[in-house]
Amino acid sequence: MRPGVPDQPSDDGTPLEARERLRVTEILTAAGGTDPERVPEALCRACAGLLPVTGASVSIAGGPSVRVTWCASDRTAARLAEAQYTLGDGPCQSALDDAVAVLAADLTQGPDSRRWPVFASEAVALGVRAVFSLPLGVGRTTIGTLDLYRDRPGGLSASDLRIALWTRDAVTFAIMDLQPGHDAGDRPADEGVAPWMQASEADHSEVYRAVGMVMVQLDLDPEQALDRMRARAFAESRTVSEVAHDIVLRRFGFGNSGSPRRTSG
Repeated sequence: MRPGVPDQPSDDGTPLEARERLRVTEILTAAGGTDPERVPEALCRACAGLLPVTGASVSIAGGPSVRVTWCASDRTAARLAEAQYTLGDGPCQSALDDAVAVLAADLTQGPDSRRWPVFASEAVALGVRAVFSLPLGVGRTTIGTLDLYRDRPGGLSASDLRIALWTRDAVTFAIMDLQPGHDAGDRPADEGVAPWMQASEADHSEVYRAVGMVMVQLDLDPEQALDRMRARAFAESRTVSEVAHDIVLRRFGFGNSGSPRRTSG
């Protein structure tokens, strides 16, 4: 729909915007009706298929600094999500911090590349040229982000952005419906509604445990401990989740000097 032009009816008399929204609802509902363990991946693939993008991921936030990748439509989307988490920078982090959609149409040059220079460099190395991050949540309370990427530069049209926001709303309610503390989270286990959430919470918990261990080792606050883990991950071209896993398994720790040290075993 062109700006300033009323929503035109389709051949059957239904406004085009209403038909678009119905299409989004039907596609995402179908994705949510699959095997519960496959719901996250199915939703991510559906999100990517609804828009002129290459892939999508959804991250769930566990506070201002810790989050877990809930799903990704492909390997690049997953690596992109982990890169933003490891760096603590990028459109996803900005969307979380400001609770607004962040649209980076060209990471190869111009203001987007200068706003997040290290992230932009890593994204381009992954073959990513544009990223669109939309906060999940209600009002200014964010529970994560829907991140869309494209392998070529270019922004979203007004119609595409409208569909992206509808998609974001649907994903928000899907996650909230299955989060502990909500009605759907109280369904009997034999209905199989939350295996993916249990797995995500396990990853999430592992990062928290690792942060706590580094806090004790170096007498730091949580943000400082996470920064040390991020630095370690960046230096080794790994992800924070991978570093957290090694810390929890005591494969290495941080000595009094603050330098990482390998442990035996």
